[in-house]
Amino acid sequence: MIAKHLRIEGTVQGVGYRHWMTHTATRLGVTGWVRNHTDGSVEALVEGDAPSVEELLRACRRGPQHAHVTLIHEDLVEPEELETFEQRP
Repeated sequence: MIAKHLRIEGTVQGVGYRHWMTHTATRLGVTGWVRNHTDGSVEALVEGDAPSVEELLRACRRGPQHAHVTLIHEDLVEPEELETFEQRP
């Protein structure tokens, strides 16, 4: 299992990014959370098997229809062994 902390920049707030990411992560079997950050980015913790996490990251670079992702910062972190993927405020 791997875990990554993400900061996703671009046009990612007000376009359904958190809802889309929650749905996509759940479909891939990835756990964690996603929330808006005060600087206009989206912050997330994703964890699961390496291929599923990497597939989610590839999807996050595209995002939902109206998003425009310009940069994703990612850092390896210790897994929290969460059971679900949740959208946080």
